[in-house]
Amino acid sequence: MVTSRIAATGAGIPDQIITNDDLAKIMDTSDEWIRQRTGIGERHISGGEDLSYYTSKAAKQIIERAGIAPADIELIVVATVTADYCTPSAACMVQKEIGAVNAVAFDVTAACSGFLYGVSVADKFIRCGIYKNALVIGGEILSKIVDWKDRSTCVLFGDGAAGVLLERSESAGGILVEELGSKGEDYEVLTARRLAPANVFNKLEPQKECGHVTMDGRAVFKFATKKIVSGVEHVLETAGLSAEDITYFVPHQANARIVEVAAKKLKIPQERFYVNIEHYGNTSAASIPIALNEMNEKGLLHKGDKLILCGFGGGLTWGTLLVQW
Repeated sequence: MVTSRIAATGAGIPDQIITNDDLAKIMDTSDEWIRQRTGIGERHISGGEDLSYYTSKAAKQIIERAGIAPADIELIVVATVTADYCTPSAACMVQKEIGAVNAVAFDVTAACSGFLYGVSVADKFIRCGIYKNALVIGGEILSKIVDWKDRSTCVLFGDGAAGVLLERSESAGGILVEELGSKGEDYEVLTARRLAPANVFNKLEPQKECGHVTMDGRAVFKFATKKIVSGVEHVLETAGLSAEDITYFVPHQANARIVEVAAKKLKIPQERFYVNIEHYGNTSAASIPIALNEMNEKGLLHKGDKLILCGFGGGLTWGTLLVQW
């Protein structure tokens, strides 16, 4: 059976670290307030570089570790809601920067679930025999769309990019089971508006820039905990596995409290969920691949390990993948 396996990981993370104490200097908040509600202690914030800088940095690290030539890459998918431009795509900018002249390149937009959507899309191209490999990157510069005067949202988010190289495989393993979903009826729960439809033929005032992130935190919390639980249960049932068969659960790093609640409902020890939100904050589409790359660099992942990746975000969207390393 043809599957797609993860051959390499990599990341591009801003050097600038902003702690909770740094935020307390510019707004009414504190380290204690943020940690108690989110589990976040610090986040990486761009020093002025846009998304393409960090996605390209991640791509270069991935292909170096994979030992593949840029010209051999056949597909590039970037998951993001904060690309440098509306067009061209972030993926096309990565293609130019790394010299992947033979690749097809495009973006996917599914907010914090975006990386899982991107992996799913690339996996289908590989399984169908259209491409032999794919570079899939999740990246965000959320610092450019948050309202830095709104402590309920701006303390949550960070910047960065990370991804994987998927390769065609005929051995056991790779992407085994998936569940993706969307609930557009609740799209207003989490939004970041693009430019309004102002033009010379109507009376709307043109915006100078895109709108800030707005979020109903309670609604997102309820949605997220529900979807982690149902997603994990679904893929385990589909694969005929139990929670004990899974080496690690890797959730989207949105809020440590969400993971605590989901783990309790699933009756799975919390230590089996990999959580690094303390050091990165919520990096949206980048959070799961950043966690995977960190786990890989720490030597936590071994051939044959089974992982469940869980994402949820604006749309509303969600996704769960069962992966054998």
